[in-house]
Amino acid sequence: MGGAWAAKEGILQMRKFAVMLYPDFSLQEITCLTSALAIWFGETLDFIASEDKEYRSEEGLRVFPTKTVEYAKIDDYACVILPGTVNPLPALFDEKLIAFLKSGADAEVVFAAISSSPLLLCKAGVLKGKRFTAGFFMQMANAFPFVEKENFVHRGIVEDGNVITGIGMFFREFAQAVLRRFDYEIGKSFMRDAPEEYTQEELTFFWTEDEYREFLEELKEYPAWRDEK
Repeated sequence: MGGAWAAKEGILQMRKFAVMLYPDFSLQEITCLTSALAIWFGETLDFIASEDKEYRSEEGLRVFPTKTVEYAKIDDYACVILPGTVNPLPALFDEKLIAFLKSGADAEVVFAAISSSPLLLCKAGVLKGKRFTAGFFMQMANAFPFVEKENFVHRGIVEDGNVITGIGMFFREFAQAVLRRFDYEIGKSFMRDAPEEYTQEELTFFWTEDEYREFLEELKEYPAWRDEK
């Protein structure tokens, strides 16, 4: 079942998704997933961090969390998404962040981690006994005893139980795996359409009459537009 509602034991429940924030998190690796969830399927995402402060993405975007780990309960979420980061050490040694992830080790929540972020799940014990992949340098696996190197699989996307892991270059496949886990209808060529295969008519877009009237009503809130006519 796609959309924002999931059936469980005959009861409709709202799915909740969370994105973890930490220094130098990568937007590029998760925005295929987060935009599909928010724009295509109408989901509301919580952005969770250990502190209520500004975080900068590795692209330089300055963001604030919508919730801190102190006021979030991990088993309230259907899925917790962990972006990669070019600098994983601040998150890795953030005790509050790791404790929050650890609290979900036995919860019925899907963890979706890409690039270097599976390292955080390793430290939190979420990946104990699970097969996984990651985009961190292999020397890191030697540096940290909590990384179970015998379970590392050199593949683009790996799913094991409630954990989906991916390498950063496969961000579309990562998004696809997460969306399919929750039965969203995404078609066969998720975000891979070739522009040259479309006709002029197919690339010309119109609202319905109701949508156009709604737009005109919204436009009335901006009196300056009359001066531009």
